[in-house]
Amino acid sequence: PLVMAAPKVTADGKGESKWNTKNLGWRLGADLMSAASAAVMVAPIISIIDRSIMENASGRRSLGESLRSSLKTLLLRPHHIVLGKPFALIFMLYGGTYLTANTLDTVTSTVQNKPATHVTSGTNKFAASSAANIGLCIYKDQVFVRLFGPPGATPRPVTLPSYMLFAARDCITIFASFNVPPLLGPVLSRRLGSEFEKYASGQSVAQFMAPAAVQLVSTPLHLLGLDLYNRPSAQGTGSPNWADRWQAVKKNWGISTAARICRIVPAFGVGGVVNVNVRKGLMEKL
Repeated sequence: PLVMAAPKVTADGKGESKWNTKNLGWRLGADLMSAASAAVMVAPIISIIDRSIMENASGRRSLGESLRSSLKTLLLRPHHIVLGKPFALIFMLYGGTYLTANTLDTVTSTVQNKPATHVTSGTNKFAASSAANIGLCIYKDQVFVRLFGPPGATPRPVTLPSYMLFAARDCITIFASFNVPPLLGPVLSRRLGSEFEKYASGQSVAQFMAPAAVQLVSTPLHLLGLDLYNRPSAQGTGSPNWADRWQAVKKNWGISTAARICRIVPAFGVGGVVNVNVRKGLMEKL
C-alpha cells in the first residue's frame, strides 16, 4: 500500500506538505495523452487479430481468411475499421489499461514526493492494471464472442467458467506486461552491454519479450474459454467432454499462440513502449 509521509512541522508551527503536487493537472493530462496515443496506434491491428481468432475458434471462417478480409478492408476502406465497434472496444480496453497504470504512477509520485517521471513496478500497479484490464477485456470478449460466434447461432450470455478463464488469462498477461519489464530490464541491460544499449534499452527489449513469451501459457486458457461458449455442454449427455475440449484447444494452440503473440507485441510491446516513452517525454517537460 501507498505510505503517506507525515507532514513536516516548521518553526512557526505550520505543516509543510510532503506531496509533489507540482503541475498535477498537467501530469494527469500527460497520462491521458500518452495512453490515448498508444491505444490509437495498436487498436486497428489488434481488433483485426482478435476478430480472426474468434472467427477461427467458432468455425465462422479460418484465421487466414478472416485476416485477409479484414486487412483488405483496412487498406481499401480504413474508415470501416476505425469507425467500427471492434476498434472502439480495443481502444477502450488498452487506453483504459494504460491510463490506469499511468495514473497510479502519478498518484504514487505525488503522495511519495517523487519526480513526475517516477514509474512503479509493485503489487499496487499489478492490482490496479489487472482490475482495469480484466474488467474491460471481459466486456470486450463477451461482445466479440457474440459478434463473431458460430454462424447461425443465437447470441447468448457468456458463462461464468469462460469469464474466469478470460480473467486468469488477463492476470498472467498483465503481470508479464507491467511488472516483469521494470525488473527484467536492468538485468538485460547488464547482460546485453553498452554497445547493444545504443540501439535498444534492456527495458524496451523486456517490454517486447515478456508479454510475448507468456502467451504460450495464456493462449490455452483463452481457447478453452471460447470453446466453453461456442460448444456448451448438452444437459445429461456430458458432451463435449473435457477430452474433446482439450483436442479443440490443442488443435488451435499453435496458430492461436502465434496470432496472440502478434497481437500482444503491438498491445503491450509497441503500445507499452509508446505509452512509456510519450509519458516520460511529456513529464520531463513539466
